[in-house]
Amino acid sequence: MTSKKGPCNMSPFSFLKYAIILFMNTKNSHGFLPVFAALTGNVFIMILKWIGFFMTGSSALFSEAIHSIADVVNQILLMVGIKKSQRPSDEDFHYGYGNERFFWALISACSIFFLGAGITLYHGLMGFLHEEKIQISSVAFVILAISFVIEAGTFSIALRELRSKNKKRKWKEIFAYGDPTTIAVLLEDAVAVLGVSVAFVSIFLSKLTGNAYWDSIGSIIIGLLLGGMAVVLIAINRGFLMRKSIPEEIEERVIEILLSDPAIEKVLDFKSVVMDVGIYHVKCEVEFNGSALMRKMYREKALKKEFEEIKNEYNDFLKFCVNYADRVPRMIGTRIDEVEKKIKDEIPHVGYIDIEVN
Repeated sequence: MTSKKGPCNMSPFSFLKYAIILFMNTKNSHGFLPVFAALTGNVFIMILKWIGFFMTGSSALFSEAIHSIADVVNQILLMVGIKKSQRPSDEDFHYGYGNERFFWALISACSIFFLGAGITLYHGLMGFLHEEKIQISSVAFVILAISFVIEAGTFSIALRELRSKNKKRKWKEIFAYGDPTTIAVLLEDAVAVLGVSVAFVSIFLSKLTGNAYWDSIGSIIIGLLLGGMAVVLIAINRGFLMRKSIPEEIEERVIEILLSDPAIEKVLDFKSVVMDVGIYHVKCEVEFNGSALMRKMYREKALKKEFEEIKNEYNDFLKFCVNYADRVPRMIGTRIDEVEKKIKDEIPHVGYIDIEVN
């Protein structure tokens, strides 16, 4: 009996091939461009850094090579999340699979912490306990320079993507509500640029002084940078998975639209949650103004016509009461549909609205 291979039990090269083929139809999704650009760049950089490490034996270059492996794995995980989050709703998940993006981004952040930071710190500390002679050549500096250019390029792509999708937000709000996959690429590339700079300085100092401890210090600094970044990404995705509420300014605007309708007197028990990047779910209870509904009926002369038809006939009056009792819920439902449409037209991010009558 054969079993179907999933992303978690494939070889690294099969995993990469699987990711590229599977996610080509997600190119218009949030975060696809920066993640794909970073993945492509890091595969090339990873190969260069390993060549540099085997040529020099440098701890800092080893840390950077491990850093690049972690980045490649993380970006594949982010692509998995982007793809899975695009699945439509079904019987098992009525609101869709938007949280898949946050789940896989969390797994990615954890892998940075344990794989990237853990191995890098361990290798740097071992460099102090078991000093090894390193052979530093100009090749190491050339590799680091190429890595710096590529990482800076993918960083700029992620930065532009994040700013273009959050034009009116401050950086604090962007990190709170922006696409976590793009934020992950942004931080990974920022740390990569810093890491390459640290590796360059530490290798240069080791060559200048002949002391390999500088190389180990560089490795430890890179490990700490990776660990700090991972903690930030874990916190961001934890917030989304814990059902974070929508931005305050959008919540206030939704309530304003609700209260602007003459038939709605109060908004009670307002709750909201971020379902996916740019997709919000709003739920609230409202108190209806009965007189506003009556005035609408009166303007349409519905009551006057029926009053004239009933006159003094009791049976006709009973029929009117039954019809009226049936008409009121339909009027309320129609009014709620109109308000919901108004909210969705003005705020497209509100994908789901549940308005209940108190």
